[in-house]
Amino acid sequence: MPEGDTAWLTARRLHQALAGRAVTIFDLRVPELATSDLKGETVTQVLARGKHLLTRFGNDLTLHSHLRMDGSWYLSRTGGPRPRRYPEHMIRARVGNEEWTATGYRVHDLRIVTRSGEATLVGHLGPDLLGPDWDPEQAVTNLLAAPDETIGEALLDQRNLAGVGNMYKCEVLFVEHVHPWTPTGKVRDLTSLVNAAQRLLRVNRDHPEQSTTGMLGRGREHWVYERSGAPCLRCRTPIQRADQGKSPRARGTYWCPTCQPAAR
Repeated sequence: MPEGDTAWLTARRLHQALAGRAVTIFDLRVPELATSDLKGETVTQVLARGKHLLTRFGNDLTLHSHLRMDGSWYLSRTGGPRPRRYPEHMIRARVGNEEWTATGYRVHDLRIVTRSGEATLVGHLGPDLLGPDWDPEQAVTNLLAAPDETIGEALLDQRNLAGVGNMYKCEVLFVEHVHPWTPTGKVRDLTSLVNAAQRLLRVNRDHPEQSTTGMLGRGREHWVYERSGAPCLRCRTPIQRADQGKSPRARGTYWCPTCQPAAR
């Protein structure tokens, strides 16, 4: 599931393949952008902002995309076989040059804006955990603006800090011994918590595998995430799961009742 580290790695690989080269392939398969054509322009930069991807061109335009729950970009050699990750009808975008072609499967929120217009799409985001603007003090201030909200829901609110998804939410709360339903204002050390989140994303950003335990063995990559009923890797207590948040945004949340006791 794409989270901030996945978006960061995707942006880096797209930048390496596309930046500094003239576009020879530009195909957006959404009705409102179907006639858009940036062939001949040069890609200057591809960067991630939280879970958003911004592909900048030399003519001051930016192509925005979002991975959401199921989006992905794949690279292939131009003129060679296309990646067969998903059926053809799932392709939403193709951007390429004479050497590389980036194919976006099920990517969301495709927009073309001017550079100054990027703020309308990502200006609401809090400090980016993997960006140059990372500011733990601001992240804590943002979280404390709603002290009665559960910390599990607050971490997923990208307006507080950008990049944490459901998996990292569960894992960082376990690492910090915080029960997911603790009111944000009652968390003992929010600074430690947001810094732990940043560390977890940083150590995973350079490779597609996501491990918060330091292990890659099947079923041992994560402390609690998607391990409902399995024994805690620390104390052997069965991991619990429950939906958190209001429908339709409720997310499956995992925690160890011994390592993460509920606040009194």
